[in-house]
Amino acid sequence: MYITKHLLAAILCILLTLEVLAQTPADATRHPKREFRAAWIQTVNGQFKGMPTEQMKRTLIAQLNSLHEAGFNAVIFQVRPEADALYASRLEPWSRYLTGTQGQAPAPYWDPLKFMIDECHKRGMELHAWLNPYRACTSTKNELAPNHICNIHPEWFIDYGGQMLFDPALPESRKHICMVVADIVSRYDVDGIHIDDYFYPYPKAGLEFDDDASFARYGQGFANKADWRRHNVNLLIEALHKTIREAKPWVKFGVSPFGIYRNQDTDPLGSRTRGLQNYDDLYADILLWAREGWIDYNIPQIYWEIGHPVADYETLLHWWALHSENRPLFIGQSVENTITHADPENPHINQLPRKMALQRSYQTIQGSCQWYASAVVENKGRYRDALMQSYQKYPALVPVFDFMDNEAPKKVRRVKPVWMEDGYILCWTEPKYRHEMQRAVRYVIYRFGNKEDVNLDDPSHIVAITDQPFYKLPYVDGQTKYRYVITALDHLWNESKGVSKKVKL
Repeated sequence: MYITKHLLAAILCILLTLEVLAQTPADATRHPKREFRAAWIQTVNGQFKGMPTEQMKRTLIAQLNSLHEAGFNAVIFQVRPEADALYASRLEPWSRYLTGTQGQAPAPYWDPLKFMIDECHKRGMELHAWLNPYRACTSTKNELAPNHICNIHPEWFIDYGGQMLFDPALPESRKHICMVVADIVSRYDVDGIHIDDYFYPYPKAGLEFDDDASFARYGQGFANKADWRRHNVNLLIEALHKTIREAKPWVKFGVSPFGIYRNQDTDPLGSRTRGLQNYDDLYADILLWAREGWIDYNIPQIYWEIGHPVADYETLLHWWALHSENRPLFIGQSVENTITHADPENPHINQLPRKMALQRSYQTIQGSCQWYASAVVENKGRYRDALMQSYQKYPALVPVFDFMDNEAPKKVRRVKPVWMEDGYILCWTEPKYRHEMQRAVRYVIYRFGNKEDVNLDDPSHIVAITDQPFYKLPYVDGQTKYRYVITALDHLWNESKGVSKKVKL
């Protein structure tokens, strides 16, 4: 039978499309060794407000234990909801979302950010400090502490619908926000700085953001206010990236924007969607930031379901995968939305299997972040069970950000098993290093059978990721021989060569 080149091409396109659409839940059970697996822990919702110190610590530890057991390797923790602090800030008051009263220190005293960093690192997980850059007060009805920046410099702020927001046009606003970030990065061992989707405010019907005076003062050279507003946000993003790099060049800077960049009816290169737009409504040019290298990762919030009439999940996933702009791309997932909508081809299951299959079908997508951590921990819709049993069954290392650093640390030294009071311990000495970027900060422990081939690309052999130079061995009777392999990870998860040791357990 004669087939034209055009017909053959059409058939191939259809087959490729069907291959993606026909992926079954089994296709989503691949186990990548490297994948970003994060969850957001928010505070602005008031879940910790006024909670006694020890109760909050227990709650956070329970959440971290649950996430760690479910295969997560990163937590994004909100520490600055409204120009305040869930840490010992030198620049802003203690948050009312911690103690109930803005400016009031916790009693007994503790530092939630320091606590979370230590607890995450104990579990081999990253901690990214999440800040809202421009929001200074969620409601003008709330009483502000005397040392709140709104009281010190009221001229920097604009009231929009009962919220106080930094005026993005002011150099003073950018300088203050950068000072806050520099303070965190320089004093805390964070793995990342994270900002969310609030730039210029989400528009409210019939309400204008009153920045006419700033436009008259700073808008020269711009044909319209929209381009000028985008320029103002660009200046902040560029300055934040520079601030972080200068303080600690291994700390990542990421953003989680609203899920739509632009609609196709606004820009032919936009997505086939009809919702609010980052570029036009929030004045956030995410793609420019990625192209210019001002952000180190991007987590668009694709919280809709497959089949949504305005913002279809699959359409947006495909669009962002094609527009990663050579920066790590992770997907913001809504737990509740995913479990409350049925798979379009199988009404008896929710959309998690298909979403995971789609996410892992794109090479440019290297992981996801779950909104929100409590929904995972509470196992809503058995979401956590599915992650544990299938999609995150084995541990995963965070992807390497090779544009920041691609030099692996040296091998660990002097690996040996030792009998101690706590049991049979495998110990080693950290590798030597020439500079901080090469220093080992975590270790991966692999286990293989005595005659089993050593394959460090298979995550099913990972038994632990730890920040300590030892590992307690599961001793039974000393009759079975195993081979353990230890590798070192630097700040950016570059992995050293392995050092092996045979032990009888």
